[in-house]
Amino acid sequence: MGTKGRAIVGIDVDNLLDMLNKALADEWLAYYQYWVGAKVAKGPMRGDVVTELMEHATEELGHAELLADRIIQLGGTPLHKPEDWYKMTNCGYEVPEDPYVEVLLEQNIKGEQCAIDVYQQLTELTKDADPVTYEIVLSILTDEITHEEDLQALVEDIELMKERK
Repeated sequence: MGTKGRAIVGIDVDNLLDMLNKALADEWLAYYQYWVGAKVAKGPMRGDVVTELMEHATEELGHAELLADRIIQLGGTPLHKPEDWYKMTNCGYEVPEDPYVEVLLEQNIKGEQCAIDVYQQLTELTKDADPVTYEIVLSILTDEITHEEDLQALVEDIELMKERK
């Protein structure tokens, strides 16, 4: 990273790098949770659910890239090993053992709600101290809020569909 680019960060860079690597772990686990959930999904509105899960998987992978790039810009190293994702995660990983769409949706809603909390904390930390990281995490936070809304809308649609039968 450029010397001036790191110098303008008004907070403990090592702590920020740790927080960004934890968020990176979350994004990789979220990517896989969405991806594998889309592969095993069964139940009503399966096609719509699979489409949404795959779209979210792609976006989570994009978040991982943004975070990895910022970690490198700050002079850090992104997590190298998948086993480190489990050690560093804030939000964990819920194995999609029950492939029923409503169960998968609820698992992913829970993950999005955790991600919203993580990125809210990061925005508060970086808002006046690191404008570059702030813009990145604010963008990701916006996506995570949209993901939660998308998933909750699918749950509502499935519930309405069941009521009409």
